[in-house]
Amino acid sequence: MTAAASVDARPPERPAVEDPWLLVRHGTDPAGFARDESLFALANGTLGVRGNLEEADSASQATLLSGVWERTPIEYHERFPGFASHTDTRIPVADATHIRLRLGDTPVRLDQGEWLQFERTLDLRHGCYRRRLRWRSPQGATLEIEAERLVSLAEAGLLAIRYRVRSIDYRGPVTLESSIGCGREAVGQGDDPRIGSRLAGGLTTWAAQANEALAWVGQQTTHSGIRLACVQRHEQAAGLVFRDAGRTADGVMQAYAGTLAPGQSVGLDKYVAYAFTAPFATDAADALPARAEATLAAAITLGYPALLERQTRVLAGFWAQADLAIAGDPATEQALRLNLFHLFQSSGRDGRSSTAAKGLTGEGYEGHYFWDAEAFMLPALVTLAPELARAMLAYRHRTLGHARRHARELGHPRGALYAWRTIGGDECSAYFPGGSAQYHINAAVAWAVRLYVDASGDQAFLLEGGAEMIFETARIWLEIGHFNPRRGGAFCIHEVTGPDEYSALVDNNHYTNRMAQRHLRDAAATAEWMALSHPADYAALAARIGLGADEPAQWQAAARAMHLPVDAVLGIFPQDDGFLDKPRLPAELAATPDRQPLLLRLHPLGIYRHQVCKQADVLLALMLAGEQVEVAAKRRNFDYYEGVTVHDSTLSASTFAVIAAEVGHADKAFHYFRDTLRVDLDDLHGNAAHGLHMAAMAGSWLALTWGYGGLRVHDGLPALAPRLPAAWRSYRFGLRWRDAHLRVEVDGDGVQYTLTEGNALTFLHDGLPQRLHAGQPLRLSCAGVVAPTPLKAVVFDLDGVLADTAVLHRAAWQQLADEIGVPLDEAAAARMKGVDRRGSLDILLERAPRSYSEAEKEALAARKNSYYVELIGRLGPQDLLPGARAAVESVRRAGLKTALASASRNAPQLLDRLGIATLFDYVVDAGRIARSKPDPEIFLAAARGLGLSSQECLGVEDAAAGIAALHAAGMTAVGIGRAQELDKADVLLPDIAAFDISRFIA
Repeated sequence: MTAAASVDARPPERPAVEDPWLLVRHGTDPAGFARDESLFALANGTLGVRGNLEEADSASQATLLSGVWERTPIEYHERFPGFASHTDTRIPVADATHIRLRLGDTPVRLDQGEWLQFERTLDLRHGCYRRRLRWRSPQGATLEIEAERLVSLAEAGLLAIRYRVRSIDYRGPVTLESSIGCGREAVGQGDDPRIGSRLAGGLTTWAAQANEALAWVGQQTTHSGIRLACVQRHEQAAGLVFRDAGRTADGVMQAYAGTLAPGQSVGLDKYVAYAFTAPFATDAADALPARAEATLAAAITLGYPALLERQTRVLAGFWAQADLAIAGDPATEQALRLNLFHLFQSSGRDGRSSTAAKGLTGEGYEGHYFWDAEAFMLPALVTLAPELARAMLAYRHRTLGHARRHARELGHPRGALYAWRTIGGDECSAYFPGGSAQYHINAAVAWAVRLYVDASGDQAFLLEGGAEMIFETARIWLEIGHFNPRRGGAFCIHEVTGPDEYSALVDNNHYTNRMAQRHLRDAAATAEWMALSHPADYAALAARIGLGADEPAQWQAAARAMHLPVDAVLGIFPQDDGFLDKPRLPAELAATPDRQPLLLRLHPLGIYRHQVCKQADVLLALMLAGEQVEVAAKRRNFDYYEGVTVHDSTLSASTFAVIAAEVGHADKAFHYFRDTLRVDLDDLHGNAAHGLHMAAMAGSWLALTWGYGGLRVHDGLPALAPRLPAAWRSYRFGLRWRDAHLRVEVDGDGVQYTLTEGNALTFLHDGLPQRLHAGQPLRLSCAGVVAPTPLKAVVFDLDGVLADTAVLHRAAWQQLADEIGVPLDEAAAARMKGVDRRGSLDILLERAPRSYSEAEKEALAARKNSYYVELIGRLGPQDLLPGARAAVESVRRAGLKTALASASRNAPQLLDRLGIATLFDYVVDAGRIARSKPDPEIFLAAARGLGLSSQECLGVEDAAAGIAALHAAGMTAVGIGRAQELDKADVLLPDIAAFDISRFIA
């Protein structure tokens, strides 16, 4: 959209929520209007209408149709085989929301008058957008404008608007000009690849007519062969008469005139219908206006109140499935309802479309469908609106031929590879490292098929197309993977990109391998089931796709041998073969000023060379396919990958929320839940103006049901392990499983399961099977979190924790800096904190007037150290920080071991000078490690030296790099210092004197 300034607007205020069924805003700052147009958008899976003001112009207002898009060739300076040849962009169509006002001959321009009162409301129970404005003109006339609209959930192309104008103190003529405008073009390409496109062609008008009965326009795309008609009719309230109709500069208009006096009102009920053809259709466009007119005739016969009642009934069924309540937290309940509402209304229903990344609420990502439809949106929909999940998968089956063709483009002689981003089924990404290389989309689609069949019991879908999708996509893994003799015959998958797009073209991406393993096992199991239960169907399918008799056995063999290594030092799953070997991204680069993600600030290669994650990758694998992984292992992976993830994707927070809840990080679970819950309400990523984030909205429901509810699927059964967040008194949600509906109510006394539909349901609670019958609620204890490993040791940092040797380091570095003529300010000195000698030297030399050779750097480091050694020769026990000796001694009295982990190579000498060398069982200094903090090596070495696992140790640090290293090592982190610098610490203390070991071992 063109309102780029709105991206930089301040997030909206967070008003108190009185009714969780209503989203209410009063903001009148135009800078926030584009964002509000997204939040108040209405849709039905086919038609999407952003939430503008009918009588005002808006550059960001748009009406979108899921099936109307334009095709543009992709130009490359260097084109290689298999590169995407074109992109498809969903484009704004004729917009019929405008009703412009005239008082006498004077147009009403809202920006020129005074806004006395303004309120807009999205009614989630009734599925309508209404707003009220009291406005005073520059001439002193005061009006009250009330408008309400709905996009019918029962009729694909229908929009209805009820519009009323009441005079407060105006007396005179009034005109309402109701129009269809065709002047809106797609947002052009700018610096942000997430919004805008370089479009060739677009929409042109092939017909336009207007008379007293109706007005309509016909449009057609230039390259994709799509034609559409937009038709409008009206029912005017008392006080208005038809005046005229005709063409306008960008469309058509019908005008109605009347007279107002104080207290009197005039109004229109406006009905708009759209009809469109399929891409590259050969059928005549002449039939389109008649199709739309038939829709309007039926709508007018019903009338606006009946349409609203029908809308309410449709939504009542959906809300009954959600069965949502959050006791004492209406704001959270409202946000969840809003997110579910937008997901429900933006999801495709006809099997010809899916759910775009921004739904039908804006132009972000060109209206493309991605893997997140199956990995995030479908899991939310499948237990609420399984018919929408089926439609999403029907779209994938409809485009299976395109996926086969894409596989051939990439050199695979058999199988199918779904496009990374698409509308019509073809690959639309021009950047293959972040596009076609994301083979894991195949696993997401197959995983979604299995989840849908398990939840719905719809085995007919497998026979109709689901099995074909699973088989054809499974074949690709044998095309890109092999049994590697160098890894003992493990099945390895090379040159792929996982969900974390900040690493690309890697070997053995853990998410890809784990999901491929699940995919291959399911493909083999589906083949066996189909061959036994439906042999004729299986034989016909095998013959049609040329499926060899030995292929299911090959799938099983690859799954059994899948390469899923565990790092021997960290005890975590490496994200890929090289990820843990890379340096971490420097803190100054990881910061995101003005909410700008790294992808807008750094060249991709600069990102790829670092250990940094855009979003959850390994953790997502553990969420979707990790039921066999122990909770302790999940906790280690969470602790490590949290420290290297910048959450530049809105997909990230929900996965972190789910895993944090599972492993017992309650505070973090709630933090990430809030992030995914309010990503658009609070515009946390600064781009809600471009449309709402459907996967993040779905993710908030997953954070509730999969996170706090513990929902997973084990061997075809729903498995739950509910827990109650500390911030809530109770909560409730529902889920449909086959022919039953289960209500899950969680409070401080436990959980109650109730069947609200169906006769009986078998499910798992905290791993144990339960059989629930109608009329017999079941109350059980809430799931327990696996207790952390008992504490057996404390690992102390030295500088800033036990003694203030940092001032000595600062003095030594300052002396060296002065000698070589390099400035050393406090910011640079702060960055050196906790960093080893060579790393600190590199920081100092960033501002050096010349470069230094390796030999010179070694000499400089040695010179600094000589200054430091001279200074520490003056230290004694009196230089210990207050309470330091007592803290270490208290740990030993408690029967725990102690270790020191210091970045200083002089740590043993320092301990001797300070008189505390005998208090430590093991000492690790910079001479024993290769990598400095925030790498966890120093703390892992300390744990090994004590003969313990890292989970059995607690660490005490005073630097942010040290806190990150402790978390990466899987240790609880105690911070000593200020909250501004150590906000990631698990426990924060003002100084070492406040350290109380009993707090951690009680």
